[in-house]
Amino acid sequence: MPASNRLRWRLTLLYSLATLVSGAVLILIVISLSAGLPPTDVAQTPRSMGLPRPPRVETGVRIGSADSETQNFKERVLITPGLALLIMVPISLGVGWLIAGRMLRPVRTMTGRLQRISGRNVHERLAVEGPRDEFKELADTIDALLGRLETALDGHKRFVANAAHELRTPLTVEHALLEEPLIDPEAGVEEYRASFERLLAVNRQRGALLESLLTLAGSESARETGVPVDLDAVVRDALHGLAGETTGGVTGGTAGGTPVSVAGGLTVTATIRPARILGDPTLLARLVANLLDNAIHYNTPGGTVEVGTRQLDGYARLIITNTGPEVPPDQVERLFEPFQRLRRVADDGHHGLGLSIVRAIATVHGATLQARPRPGGGLSVQVLFPVDHVG
Repeated sequence: MPASNRLRWRLTLLYSLATLVSGAVLILIVISLSAGLPPTDVAQTPRSMGLPRPPRVETGVRIGSADSETQNFKERVLITPGLALLIMVPISLGVGWLIAGRMLRPVRTMTGRLQRISGRNVHERLAVEGPRDEFKELADTIDALLGRLETALDGHKRFVANAAHELRTPLTVEHALLEEPLIDPEAGVEEYRASFERLLAVNRQRGALLESLLTLAGSESARETGVPVDLDAVVRDALHGLAGETTGGVTGGTAGGTPVSVAGGLTVTATIRPARILGDPTLLARLVANLLDNAIHYNTPGGTVEVGTRQLDGYARLIITNTGPEVPPDQVERLFEPFQRLRRVADDGHHGLGLSIVRAIATVHGATLQARPRPGGGLSVQVLFPVDHVG
């Protein structure tokens, strides 16, 4: 028997059994109610009609005939419904089979659609229409589950892409540090020691990054294991880290409140006010670094970058604004997707993952990410971190 028909047969037998039990109960009720009734073809006696009994004595033949008719009547009351009940057995099986098939049709339809859904078309939905019944609720629940599954698969893909992107730079640095003393024939112990110390520092940073990426993969646990972090201190460290580091041809930075010109003709202005949140320090440092890198790299000669933090209305606000080429409003959301850039330039060292990492980290911390194009060109990005329950 096919597995798809087992439930249908069970429902059919259940319907038939219910019919038989109901019929048997009905027969018992009929027999019980008709036990004291005479058959209709037996003449009623004067006594049964409430008249005085005539003085003539009834013959035994007459009495025996009445008793025989009564007995036959009772037998017919039992046999006739029983035969009708036996006739109903195959009828109830057929009707039960049709009813079970009709009731299970939505389930078969949903099963067929689900069997066609795979990793390539997980975006498809059952989209069952009709009244709000149990099957509609089941289909809507499955559609919601498919939506969460699609989000998880997309998150997994982004995680792999982000991990590969973030690990590429440390690997390049490690290769250079290993190669540097080897190509110098006069390199001594001190040079090797210095290279090894730098390698250890890079290795520690990469280990911390890997731990953070694993935390990013499980976004729920990342929020639960957050620690109090001074967002203003993270921004200051990121700005100080710009000094001596080449980022798209721009070096330098400031953590103060006055404008400072940096290489490339850019001016960086930072207005830092205290702001404390719960989160992962390494992930938050990566978020700030990616936003700064985006603001500096996608800028124009002589442009500006404005960085600010503050705490207001229950939120810690990080705002980074930069001048640059004009950004169409309908393209802003696309910039936060993996591998998406407004203008792609070959071999520029950017792969369009920076802002997608920013959005993922913001989501991990329950933050709201707002981005809008600036009049005249550039982008303004604001991240609102909730500060509830911060110790």
